[in-house]
Amino acid sequence: MFKPLISSLVVLAALPGPLASIVYAEAVNTQAATQPDAPAHSSWGILLGKYITTSEDGINRFDYGGLKANTADSAALDTYIDSFATLDISALPRKQQYVAWVNLYNAKTVQYIRDRYPTKSIRSGYIIGPWKKVFAIADGAKISLNDIEHEVLRKQWSEPRTHYAVNCASYGCPNLKTTAWEVATLEEDLTQAARDYINHPRGVTIRKDGKLQVSTIYKWFKEDFGKSEANVIAHLRQYASPELQAQIDAKPDIKNYEYDWSLNDTN
Repeated sequence: MFKPLISSLVVLAALPGPLASIVYAEAVNTQAATQPDAPAHSSWGILLGKYITTSEDGINRFDYGGLKANTADSAALDTYIDSFATLDISALPRKQQYVAWVNLYNAKTVQYIRDRYPTKSIRSGYIIGPWKKVFAIADGAKISLNDIEHEVLRKQWSEPRTHYAVNCASYGCPNLKTTAWEVATLEEDLTQAARDYINHPRGVTIRKDGKLQVSTIYKWFKEDFGKSEANVIAHLRQYASPELQAQIDAKPDIKNYEYDWSLNDTN
């Protein structure tokens, strides 16, 4: 991508000082103009801040009914999602690509629930779920939620914390973040999302017998967390509080898995 600019610097070395400065400035401006614009996620962040309610029980809930009733905010959501149709995501720096795909996935999921609201679950009307039938236009192609998660995010990034970033509009899912994902805080936010989920009963519960009940996420995507139960437990310990670490260490044995598909709705 930067080869034309680098080549021009060799030529500039033979030019007089003032002329070299002018030509160099023009070369930099030309190169910058060819770089894709970073997507603006601020409008999505405003909607998240307005419609998510944080609760004492640690669950973030979304006011889908309120969004559906607000014509202006619904239009803002649609406009944000439509903006991906002309965005060359694959030309962006890697972190910007990741952030774009995660935000699009979450926004499209909220849009899907809004359009079907009221509903009890994202799986209502489906045996498994709608993910292969919910589409967006992004990176120059029609792509499903299923493909965003499994063919793009999971395949192109070896990042288990992705499972704490994408949200499936369900009680059992890691929280939908109250702000849009952004490059500047990506690492800290991924780590915090992992901690929030693992230290909540949805992620890990210590049974009466001392063994572990964990989210079914760790069964569905075991390969992302190291492929073995021992590696899943090591992942849980990495983000667990000191108290939870001690409880895990006492009986590091996953006894069963649980997941609640109820809608993460404020109502």
